[in-house]
Amino acid sequence: MTRQPGRKNRGDGVPGGFFGLSIGAILEGYRSGALDPVEVARRCIGQVEALDGRVAAWACFDPEQLLDQARASAGRIREGAPPRPLEGIPVGVKDIMNTADFPTQMGSPIWKGFTPGNDARAVFSLRQAGAVIPGKTVTAEFAVHTTGRTVNPHDPSRTPGTSSSGSAAAVACGMVPAALGTQTAGSIVRPASFCGVYGCKPSFGLIPRTGMLKTTDSLDTVGFFTLHLADLPRVLDVLRVHGPNYPRSDRALRDPRRQELPRGRPWRVSLVKTHTWDGAHPYARRSLRAWVDRLAGDGDVVVDEPDLPAGMERAHEVHATIYNKTLSYYFREEFRRGELVSPIMKDLIRAGLEIPVDRYQVALRDQERMARSMDRFLGDREILVSLATAGEAPPREEAERPDPALMWTMTHLPVVCAPAFASPRGLPFGVQVVARRYSDLLLLRFLGHLRSLDLIPEAAFPAIPLTESR
Repeated sequence: MTRQPGRKNRGDGVPGGFFGLSIGAILEGYRSGALDPVEVARRCIGQVEALDGRVAAWACFDPEQLLDQARASAGRIREGAPPRPLEGIPVGVKDIMNTADFPTQMGSPIWKGFTPGNDARAVFSLRQAGAVIPGKTVTAEFAVHTTGRTVNPHDPSRTPGTSSSGSAAAVACGMVPAALGTQTAGSIVRPASFCGVYGCKPSFGLIPRTGMLKTTDSLDTVGFFTLHLADLPRVLDVLRVHGPNYPRSDRALRDPRRQELPRGRPWRVSLVKTHTWDGAHPYARRSLRAWVDRLAGDGDVVVDEPDLPAGMERAHEVHATIYNKTLSYYFREEFRRGELVSPIMKDLIRAGLEIPVDRYQVALRDQERMARSMDRFLGDREILVSLATAGEAPPREEAERPDPALMWTMTHLPVVCAPAFASPRGLPFGVQVVARRYSDLLLLRFLGHLRSLDLIPEAAFPAIPLTESR
């Protein structure tokens, strides 16, 4: 069934947190004097203290350090310093990214207590923009597939998603308005879908990967989660690379032919079912079909339903070859010494060790061909839409059904998962909105159009069942 996204302020009745406060609203509060960074930090602390004992979104959280950062932000504001785009905004950091003042443990007991002494580039960008860092969010062992401590805020018996689940759950509970994540297969899209928040996986390479765990060179992508749709452009602009030192992305992002819809022309949108369609729950297929029918009723949108380029049906097979082989390379010493904990990680590495180098190289060439074919495919349309996941979050002990998320990771496309739907049980799941590589700004503009049609909400699906009001 489709959510009713038009209801204003989805967080009404949810105590504390950031459900009713977008980043833009917080910054406006600073300008007017109605808010200050210390009050905002205390709001974050209060929500973590109220809910994290049940949700377990944080690997480490330091309220005093957060308050120290907030006081420094408040001082800048009092002194009339130039405003920064994330001044005094608490942002969670996935615990595979280096932080100078918190441990970086990567979900592994091998690295318990390890402090690298520097910041990942994405964390550095946040700090330069004025963000305050409360701590690190839980991830799976080395950001792979094992379900971590975090529970789904809507139903603790169900999975919160894959390795970025701590960040998604922290946002879903209103603990922070935004949090960093990464995606190598579906680790932003799936947690966003299952936890009912906005998840953004930008074009491959648009946010630097310096100073963080590496698992797969041609797939690892940095992204983020937000509570509010309006905050996606601001956070992306802070995190992404800028300027002529990055000529390919800079050229594309400054090109109005890539980032703006020509005046007078409707949006060209394709519904792509993909080879995973038949494995999705019937209610999920019905929900997306009804959503697309509503979209097609808008005079400013033309919808078609084309076949994907030949070979895209092999995406999951090719991805597994690349992923397993690179895991067996990067974690061969931990595997040899028997230090890895999760059976899933060990099984993936065993599978990777069986893959010959020439087969891995063929898979890389297959990935490059898929990326080129999808770039040509999206050259004839602005947007494609697909299910984000096969439906609601499955029980924790069950495997997730295949979904299209890794297909767009494989082909380096920008994606936003929007919390558009609710299952018959009332649990969230999302729609995946995709654009051509480096057409990230065009994608965000289309999301604004979807919001104007009331097809996506202004704020996330609030995690009411675990709040104090229940």
